[in-house]
Amino acid sequence: MTTPTFTEPLPSALLLLGRGADLASERGVECAGDLPAPSDPDLVERARAARAALGDRAFVLGHHYQRDEVIQFADVTGDSFKLAREAAARPEAEFVVFCGVHFMAESADILTSDAQQVVLPDLAAGCSMADMAAIDQVEDAWDVLVEAGVAPRTVPVTYMNSTAAIKAFTGRHGGTVCTSSNAHVALRWAFDQVGGLEGDGKVLFMPDQHLGRNTAVLQLGLTLDDCVVFDPRKPGGGLTAQQLRDARMILWRGHCSVHGRFSARNVADVRAADPGVTVLVHPECRHEVVTAADMVGSTEYIIKALDAAEPGSSWAIGTELNLVRRLAAAHPELTVHYLDSTVCFCSTMNRIDLPHLVWALESLVAGRPVNRIVVDPDDAHWARVALDQMLALPGY
Repeated sequence: MTTPTFTEPLPSALLLLGRGADLASERGVECAGDLPAPSDPDLVERARAARAALGDRAFVLGHHYQRDEVIQFADVTGDSFKLAREAAARPEAEFVVFCGVHFMAESADILTSDAQQVVLPDLAAGCSMADMAAIDQVEDAWDVLVEAGVAPRTVPVTYMNSTAAIKAFTGRHGGTVCTSSNAHVALRWAFDQVGGLEGDGKVLFMPDQHLGRNTAVLQLGLTLDDCVVFDPRKPGGGLTAQQLRDARMILWRGHCSVHGRFSARNVADVRAADPGVTVLVHPECRHEVVTAADMVGSTEYIIKALDAAEPGSSWAIGTELNLVRRLAAAHPELTVHYLDSTVCFCSTMNRIDLPHLVWALESLVAGRPVNRIVVDPDDAHWARVALDQMLALPGY
């Protein structure tokens, strides 16, 4: 009998959706919604039947953060951009069922052909980070940069975790998209467009301030003083024209509600409990967490690190709980800790449950596609320009 190597957060410590709050966390709000009830076992058989009936007409994508009951029906699992590219590589699939969140399905619609239909099983599956940068806010922010006289020396870079409208804005203004894996390459390219790292050019990085700050400081050699945070809720972003002129990185005030929960105290606590532990976190975590960790990397990086880990080694992982659970189950030879003792599930990602997936698949079988995601053609064009620029970056 295999000894368990993963300890679930205690029920008394678990911050259930809709049943508590942690106002000291960066999220600083109650976790909206409630945990769904376990799925009816009959739904599994219905999902299998619908999937079999659709055959090659449908291609099901599952993001790493999805729950196991959904992942079991995915043809491919991966991060957001990998999944969108996988969809584009399956032109024979009439339907792309994206088990992820809204911005991911938008990217799939942008990259697939007009003959393909992208379906999101639950339209309420959004992304709090992506929603922190609305297109009207970003356009107003650009006007602030114009008034400060810095817009001509500023290149926008948007994280993949953004809406199609924000990606399109980036494309219209000569910028690029990045992932957590290639953010350093994208930022170096952006600075090269305005005089290089040694010049006075700037990057407007959206919408995750932490990925932008961590990449600029830890990988490009800029300083924390080179970074300012633009708050769209404040006049002028809460910054003076001089602050904008002096800055190199203008960071949008956005963050991931899951990764933003981890703290330096979490790192200290897990080291005290397990002195030999290796702490591995996602770059969407706060700067003090990233600097306290042993290793930092994207979701794919985290997966590969555990795949290559020495048997018997101990790891504390700072990323979404569904993925950490799955990694622990796949590696019983390792001791795997969840970095935080409490957790607020990503409520929007968890909206893609088996009932919604079954409904979407059975509707396709019946010839009634539901929840189709269609990006405005002009936005799709300019977003594709920004995405193509990312694909042209070195190493992609």
